[in-house]
Amino acid sequence: MKRLLFLLFFFSFVFTQAQDTYQKTEISILTIGPGTSLNDAFGHNGIRVKTPFSDVVYDYGRFPFNDPNFYLNFARGKLLYSQGVSKTYPVLDFYTSQNRTIREQVLDLTTKEKQDIHAFLETNALPQNKDYLYDFFYDNCATKIRDIAEEITNNNIVFNTPEDLKEKTFRDLIQENLYWNSWGSLGIDIALGSIIDKQATPYEYMFLPKYIHRFFENATLKSTNNKLVKKLQTLYNKTQTKQQQNYFNSPIFILGLLGAFILWITFKNYKTGKRSKWLDFSIFLVTGIIGVFILLLWFATDHTATANNYNLLWAFAINLFLVNQVLKTQPKVWLVKYIKLLIILMCLLVFHWIMGVQRFAFALLPLLIALVIRYLYLVHCYTKTK
Repeated sequence: MKRLLFLLFFFSFVFTQAQDTYQKTEISILTIGPGTSLNDAFGHNGIRVKTPFSDVVYDYGRFPFNDPNFYLNFARGKLLYSQGVSKTYPVLDFYTSQNRTIREQVLDLTTKEKQDIHAFLETNALPQNKDYLYDFFYDNCATKIRDIAEEITNNNIVFNTPEDLKEKTFRDLIQENLYWNSWGSLGIDIALGSIIDKQATPYEYMFLPKYIHRFFENATLKSTNNKLVKKLQTLYNKTQTKQQQNYFNSPIFILGLLGAFILWITFKNYKTGKRSKWLDFSIFLVTGIIGVFILLLWFATDHTATANNYNLLWAFAINLFLVNQVLKTQPKVWLVKYIKLLIILMCLLVFHWIMGVQRFAFALLPLLIALVIRYLYLVHCYTKTK
């Protein structure tokens, strides 16, 4: 009987201490502002758990950069990300050193919810549980935060849409954090297909860390109708610095030079009545390689955002297999019809752009115009030599 009473007393004491600990615990969402590199351009989120005995941040943004198969897995859309845990103040010091704004939202959770979310994160941090298959739009470091909050509260959260939220496509949302005349922006617009030009629902905005912050700020609890966030504070405010943009290294300048060069050679060919075969070989080779790359992203990977990519209308993959034809003085008769097809595809690209089926990179315009004029010249040239 004494042993039984001791055990009852012991477990009662432990339970009481645990309850007292989690009554004093704070669970908060950290939102880190954008950095200077492309992989930091969209910001970051983490969950801070501050107890009387510890203060740590859990996040879902760890990836195996040193893995020898990292780039292959990334290209195939099979990249595993991981949950990680770090002490809070080194994390804050790290992002402060990068001059990135850090905002914290302390959540209004019950004692049980605090205990449950801490237990969930600890369990999820175990080696056998920490990895997940990353998806940029639907399963990333931001959406994980939202999903955990909903799961732990048994869907007790209402994510109210901010009044000033504007309707945007997924591409619009991505480009909010990118300068349009940057190589990162150009690469994304070429690699990602028309599937990201569809309208995103307000709930889907939360694939970006800054919208996690905005929607949590406006969220309420179904059970009490109270705000989910009971305290909001800025732990570090970014020091504004003037961004140096080197226009001479920008896509619009480089592609503009390339387009002007193609036009100049074409004009020169027209005046002399000759054809620079090396230029046509280069055009077919490069556009063909880009086209094959786009096809591989579309059909040979698990990426959801690379499907239905109409950049194939200018980067036509079949060009790669016809490079020998444009080197001949007297090519096959059907080549003229093929080049006419390329011109038609360019017209279709304009139609898709105007109708909003897919938005293309503005920096491509000089190159696209030059390609159309070169193709028209080739039709003229081949027709004349018949």
